[in-house]
Amino acid sequence: MLNSFNPSGGVFDLPSREARLQEIETLISSPEAWADQEKLTPVLREKSRVEAEVARYRELKASYDDMEECLGMISGEDDEFLEMLDEQSAQLEKLLQETEMTVLLGGEADRLDALLDIHPGAGGTEAQDWAEMLERMYLRWAELHHFKTEIVDYLPGDEAGIKSVTIRIQGDNAYGLLQGEKGIHRLIRISPYDASGRRHTSFASVDLIPDAGEILTVDIKESDLRIDVYRSSGAGGQHVNKTESAVRITHLPTGIVAQCQNQRSQQSNRESAMRVLRARLYAYEQSKRDAARQADYAGKDAIAFGSQIRTYTLQPYRLVKDHRTGCECGDVDAVLNGEIDAFLRDYLLYRHTRTQR
Repeated sequence: MLNSFNPSGGVFDLPSREARLQEIETLISSPEAWADQEKLTPVLREKSRVEAEVARYRELKASYDDMEECLGMISGEDDEFLEMLDEQSAQLEKLLQETEMTVLLGGEADRLDALLDIHPGAGGTEAQDWAEMLERMYLRWAELHHFKTEIVDYLPGDEAGIKSVTIRIQGDNAYGLLQGEKGIHRLIRISPYDASGRRHTSFASVDLIPDAGEILTVDIKESDLRIDVYRSSGAGGQHVNKTESAVRITHLPTGIVAQCQNQRSQQSNRESAMRVLRARLYAYEQSKRDAARQADYAGKDAIAFGSQIRTYTLQPYRLVKDHRTGCECGDVDAVLNGEIDAFLRDYLLYRHTRTQR
């Protein structure tokens, strides 16, 4: 039996996955392990993930064996066996893509949940509307994948759209799948806010960091924090603008800021803001340990709008194109409705190819 799978230069090591699963089973069988639920939660999530990987590989192997058996039984133009072979081929291709993604998502933080920030570029209402369109795209993508989402912070636009939003996306490999979305996104369309019907170009930036909720090595001193409270703004009923429940936390040594105004209580907003702050500090420390990411982090605020990673063209033709991978899709409506998996997969392959050089 084959015990490894090699897509695009990566290797799925079945024996090591099975060994890790046995380690986890031994760990959670101990009564002491259940005493600390906070530490146990990431272990149980890893167990579910590894079990799914092992099950998928075994299904892949069974599908491969079935197709080989079909090939051995075909004689001449046997329509029944040819139809069976087509079905087996389609199933095998689907499983290969799923297993390939497992191999590509092997980074230290890939398995974690994600914190996604969206900010409009210059352009007022037009850019703020584009930022809201991106927010909807990512929320729809998460819904399609049955991922849980939470709006941590939200600042509405003056007339339409949004000035900023922070979304927490929870699901297996959420950060790993979305990591290629970080950058400048450009929209070309006939503006609905221009009475003359002229074509406009709008920009919005997307930032992504892993949620460090499961990372226990982020140590934050209370003396290093400045905590400000203020009144919430935006939609939210009678509670909004009535109490100072919104919280902004500044980490003084680094200047990193996290804020939350989505919850009704100040304590809940503080807990959410601290979670975001831990994630941003974790990403900051990771960037310092990696020269490439450090340069990326240092230049993040200076990204020019000419360095867009993807362009969404609605007029004069309809096309979404990723400028790094060359991936294109003419069904713009589907993309804006969250069907971005082709772009995510192509970026992971692009990244993997670059790291293998």
